[in-house]
Amino acid sequence: MECVVQGIIESQHVEALEILLQGLSGVPKERVRVHELCLKSGPNLGLVPSEVRLLCDLAQPTPSWTVWHVGGAMRGAGAEQISVLVRTIVESKVGHNALRFFYSLGYKLDHELLKEGFVFRFQRGAQITVTVTSANKMPKLHATDEAVPVTPGIQLVEITAPAAAENYSEVVAAVSSFCEYLAPLLHLSKPGVSMGIVPTAAAAAASLMSNSGAKTL
Repeated sequence: MECVVQGIIESQHVEALEILLQGLSGVPKERVRVHELCLKSGPNLGLVPSEVRLLCDLAQPTPSWTVWHVGGAMRGAGAEQISVLVRTIVESKVGHNALRFFYSLGYKLDHELLKEGFVFRFQRGAQITVTVTSANKMPKLHATDEAVPVTPGIQLVEITAPAAAENYSEVVAAVSSFCEYLAPLLHLSKPGVSMGIVPTAAAAAASLMSNSGAKTL
């Protein structure tokens, strides 16, 4: 299981967000450059459609592949009362021929994206991962070097933390608490529930940049 929230931020404020995350986490950022392929099942795989994502990590010297499947989200009154989505996920490392394998099973490519940005991974009440990326589409199949932004000027921020049935409430609390630190810069909510841009983002970013400059001097 994992707990997840998402939000969007204007690209001009990403540097301020990075400064804030660096201060909160105390760890260096890692580069993100991931080629994501979304595959959907064909009719030969049953009446219930399924979707898997193949992720190729291009930030490493030798690209590595991961298959990722998002299961159902937690339901019920308890789930509705929390601001964090709790869902099941399955992921596994796979070989470079994974795409050919899924094609042979009857899956078809639905869409592909190149995600570029950075990530912070740290412990703060839970093992929290904060990823800040721009989504880029490709004019030709698999042409990652020709990718162009899907939403110029806007980047996606995603916070995730692994959880289990016996401790998800503590993880939800840790994620919710951490989100409060970022509230002046961006709204964070369950995936699919967009809250738009925060009115205070420009002022908060300016303050962070100013304080950072003062410390540097």
